[in-house]
Amino acid sequence: MSDPALPHSVPSFNELYEAHVDAVHALLTRLLGPSPDREDVLQQAFLQVHLALPRFRGDASLATFVRRIAVHVAVDHLRGRHRHLVPTDPTAMDELIDPGAAPAARATARRGLVALFTALAELDADKRVAFVLTAIEGLSMREAAALVGASPDAVKQRALAARRQLEARLTERTAP
Repeated sequence: MSDPALPHSVPSFNELYEAHVDAVHALLTRLLGPSPDREDVLQQAFLQVHLALPRFRGDASLATFVRRIAVHVAVDHLRGRHRHLVPTDPTAMDELIDPGAAPAARATARRGLVALFTALAELDADKRVAFVLTAIEGLSMREAAALVGASPDAVKQRALAARRQLEARLTERTAP
């Protein structure tokens, strides 16, 4: 059922939430890691969507509108943290690992994910988001730029700087 206060093509908030919550949760997992803060950020993102919905003009798709808000809430969260929380409990990574994998493969994947999320936590918010959106989400520089409100060149520079920093950190951690 559509909300009568919104254009006819916009679903109700409940329908919008149901249609987008899984994608936003997955996006926030990639941006923030499997941190305990993720659920709070998810709630904050949908609160912001709810508040912004009356201003939705249809210039972009509803999915893009929701993702843009979720990215901005995640960036605000990353910028506001005084310390970066990375789950050290290996079981925090379990939701990201194939449950059918052999125990040795699961242990190796856990160690790799802890190293990756630790290295990601060392990036500033803008670099981290640019890297995740382009390298992990597979967005073009232009698409990522539209989500973060920056130029494609700025996103490219941030993503490249993040890649260099991540490669250096991961090399340091795996060096004997």
